Amino acid sequence: MPRNLSGFINDKSNRLIGWAIMRQLRIKSHSCPNQQFINISTCQTDYSLSNEEKYSFQPAWMINQTTQKYSLTIQQSFQYKSNDVLDTFVYIGEHGKYSGNGYVYEFRGRLSDLRSNLSELHKLGWIDTKTRAVFIQLSLYNPNVQLFTSVTFLIEFLSTGGISPQARFEPINFSGIFRFLLN
Repeated sequence: MPRNLSGFINDKSNRLIGWAIMRQLRIKSHSCPNQQFINISTCQTDYSLSNEEKYSFQPAWMINQTTQKYSLTIQQSFQYKSNDVLDTFVYIGEHGKYSGNGYVYEFRGRLSDLRSNLSELHKLGWIDTKTRAVFIQLSLYNPNVQLFTSVTFLIEFLSTGGISPQARFEPINFSGIFRFLLN
């Protein structure tokens, strides 16, 4: 690690503010309205605010207590959190309007722990057929130009099996705001 550059991302210009999070929105399982044509007991539909899953689970989306022990970080990523707790807002993607709620994994700790946790989430099926949106959100600061940037990556998982990725970068230059306030 270069001296005096801890906290900077690989471009050596932008500093990560806080930590990045990965947030998931899921749909509920519900009975098919017309099972005479389909031989399955549940349907998978597109995401809407009315069919958002709001239940907290055990790892691997289990309802009952599991006997296997997982780290607190892994356990918390299966716990539903409201937008009030997360301090987030509604986000409009290309294929839907998504609440600020969801299941959150925080990218905190050593890189080796992050890799291990992401591998464990993959094994536990954290992203599965009920997943409809995954957000990765982070904030950056570039001290050279006094610029904050809010970064949001969204992957929409469609009920048809398609995937729609998008990215949004929102720069905020506070130096102009401070000059305006001082005048």
